[in-house]
Amino acid sequence: MKHRFSWAIVALILSLCVQAQETYCYAVKDSSELYLDIFRPDSNAQTTFKDIAKPAIMYVFGGGFVSGSRSDPAARGWFRRLNANGYTVVAIDYRLGMKGYRMQRSLRGAMKALDRFVLSQQMGVDDVFSAVAFLAAHPELGVPVDNLVISGSSAGAIISLAAAYAVANGDARGVPADFAFKGVMSFAGGIISKSGVPKFRKAPCPLLLFHGTSDKIVAYKHFGLRRRGIWGSSYIASHLPQDKANCSIWRFHGQGHEVAAYPGLMWDKERAFLEKNVMQGIRCTTDALISDPSLPTWNSNRKATAADLYQ
Repeated sequence: MKHRFSWAIVALILSLCVQAQETYCYAVKDSSELYLDIFRPDSNAQTTFKDIAKPAIMYVFGGGFVSGSRSDPAARGWFRRLNANGYTVVAIDYRLGMKGYRMQRSLRGAMKALDRFVLSQQMGVDDVFSAVAFLAAHPELGVPVDNLVISGSSAGAIISLAAAYAVANGDARGVPADFAFKGVMSFAGGIISKSGVPKFRKAPCPLLLFHGTSDKIVAYKHFGLRRRGIWGSSYIASHLPQDKANCSIWRFHGQGHEVAAYPGLMWDKERAFLEKNVMQGIRCTTDALISDPSLPTWNSNRKATAADLYQ
């Protein structure tokens, strides 16, 4: 895997530079305690932009719903950059609905696995809303839920987009009335459904989508069987309510699922999105195809596929 060793060392070094300032148990579900970490902005960081308070960033980790951690060292460097730029970060646990699941290599097994993915996605969304409810119930923590951007990688991006979808469709449960995210930053995400194409009843909050055009793990466009499947970033960007949609998509030509590891590498694009689309409410949209050989890749003799999650 190209760059894997060097990037792992960089991530480890950066992880040593930032530690969770506060940790709280926000819920107990299925006999599991779920925690969140709050990383505060640096003491000398500017926490406003043009006199507008910067949002907090809720981060949902990736790992195919089978693994991963809110304490993933690979994300800590990104947290550090966000803190240095005046953003609070909230990293959350969620239940891993695919942990221990073995996919049967048959048509029936694939359909059952897609159903299990839908359940896992919903568990993650429910846990996100529980974390939001916890923050709303504890204003002394200083993380106002009316100024919250959700972001995630891979499975975390799927959960983030599904949570925004639930809010847009009036299906958010357990959150304050009129709750809405200020934005979503999704790295190799999509929406999983077992009831056909996901349709937004109204435009969601501003979306920033990053996806590799050759992603074989989380579909760039669509993968499915009958009414079950996953609809990826390209599909979502093309099927939003166009009259009010606020969506930017960065398509990485020939890249695969490594785009899930790009938080922080896209800082200029993230920053512009946060300052323009989120804070100022400017409907600034982009649809770009990027070819950049300097970006990290998973360069092997074969392409990774969804089956690799279950080996």
